[in-house]
Amino acid sequence: TAACTGLSEKSIRLLNMPYKKIYLHPSNHAGYYPGSAPISIKLIFSPDNSRILGAQAVGFDGVDKRIDVIATAIRARMRVSDLEELDLAYAPPYSSAKDPVNIAGFVAGNILKGDMEYIGWEDLPGLSGNHVVIDLREGWEIEATGTVPGAVNIPLRELRERLGELDRSKTYIVYCAVGLRGYLAHRILAQNGFASKNLGGGYTTY
Repeated sequence: TAACTGLSEKSIRLLNMPYKKIYLHPSNHAGYYPGSAPISIKLIFSPDNSRILGAQAVGFDGVDKRIDVIATAIRARMRVSDLEELDLAYAPPYSSAKDPVNIAGFVAGNILKGDMEYIGWEDLPGLSGNHVVIDLREGWEIEATGTVPGAVNIPLRELRERLGELDRSKTYIVYCAVGLRGYLAHRILAQNGFASKNLGGGYTTY
């Protein structure tokens, strides 16, 4: 199922409006319940007033439900912070305790609050030599799916112990499978004085 609501990125560019976007790949319901599958979501929002501008989603079950919620949020002129606070229906066959709509609000909120620097997959080819890409996944994950060309592999569990290998004059682009470990790595690097950005949606989006 594919679904969308609000403005697309192409439409926003034609209107010359400021915007930010995120990609995420949460499960359609609790991962421990049989039949869980990812939903790929793109959320577009205003950096000025944090209002939600549009969303697109693709997946199997629950795509229409999430887009309906976001469509209602757009109609109600809600902001990113409102998505974080929505108390949506929950049971393991239908959602997780934190619904994909909530997670979209959390990720967008981290950007707006300055807790995360974000970079899109389309920006990778234009990076300067001052940037280093770090793949935070385990070796078996890389063997199964591949990696971004030129990326250095430092699994997240080893990052704190290997900070001495990093150059403070560089900017580090970190990524994992879908973005969560990338966020954690970004916070570790930022708190230790390194410049870094998290690749939106991780290797799945790339």
